[in-house]
Amino acid sequence: MAKLRYGLIGTGMMGYEHINNLKLMPEAEIAGITDPVPQSIQVAQAFLGDGLKDQVKVYPDRAAMLGDPAIDAVLISSPNFTHAEVLRDVIASGKHVLCEKPLATTIEDVREIHALAKKHKGVFWVGMEYRYMPPAARFIEEIAAGKIGRLTMLAIREHRFPFLKKVGDWNRFSKNTGGTMVEKCCHFFDLMRLIVKAKPVRVYCSGAMDVNHLDERYDGKKPDIIDNSYTIVDFDNGVRAMLDLCMFAEGSKNQEEIAAVGDTGKLEVLIPDGNLVFSPRSPKNPVTTHVAVDDTALRAGTHHGASYYQHQAFLRAVLHGGPVDVTAEDGYWAVIMGMAAEISAKEKRAVAISELGS
Repeated sequence: MAKLRYGLIGTGMMGYEHINNLKLMPEAEIAGITDPVPQSIQVAQAFLGDGLKDQVKVYPDRAAMLGDPAIDAVLISSPNFTHAEVLRDVIASGKHVLCEKPLATTIEDVREIHALAKKHKGVFWVGMEYRYMPPAARFIEEIAAGKIGRLTMLAIREHRFPFLKKVGDWNRFSKNTGGTMVEKCCHFFDLMRLIVKAKPVRVYCSGAMDVNHLDERYDGKKPDIIDNSYTIVDFDNGVRAMLDLCMFAEGSKNQEEIAAVGDTGKLEVLIPDGNLVFSPRSPKNPVTTHVAVDDTALRAGTHHGASYYQHQAFLRAVLHGGPVDVTAEDGYWAVIMGMAAEISAKEKRAVAISELGS
């Protein structure tokens, strides 16, 4: 296979980012797009540009795309609540798939997709971009290499802007997103598992919608998505992790700050600054290292270059037999942890992961 021929299911905001990145990949060809919203198709064609839009087929629906042997792999960036139904069809087709997070928005759906994916014939990849931000990737590598000794504590902070408006305002309601702790924070729960390398056993989340969307109404209904929270996760190897989320802190210098503390030192990463700060216990001489990101990758998306590097890894998996970095198992656990956090915030109690049957 000289090039991997992609079909995009869903061409909204994240779809445009994928188009920009795939256009940079010599081994990728955007062969088709489909979206039930005509305006999304039109905007996607504008991102494709005059040189490509006439070559990219617009399919009337996903069934037509999945039935076409000209499509080798599909990229799912439709709204969260559609992921499970789309994945059922994609898995049945046997085509390679990269599905944006979250894998699903209900416990029943995520269990079903997790089980179906085990029998999938092609590459099954869950879009967890935050793993691929170059400073974060270096941070993960150094912890795994023993930079701080035995990991004991992990703290992740995201202080950012509110949720953006999307087509039909679907992201204003937990029934569509799975809730903020699933929709947004599955990224961070994935990072926790990746770094800690253990199973989560207990989640406590204190969170609410205190500032954003309070005056918004959609068909008379008020949004119900958490806009700030603290979440603590206990893992079965004794490590504890914390997530500090604020979605009305767009003035922050760094959107993401991650700190890991072990028995011999501390390592921090700051994004978008791109700096890693290593602080040994003794002598007290912090060392700062800057991790640069390719300008082309930065310009192609809003995830600090991560989409570019994730697509490279996905292409290696499909075309060259490289590893599948983010599996259905990873996607499943990120959703389960997010669901536990949502329950915890609503019921104001710690939630054992075993309560979700996992």
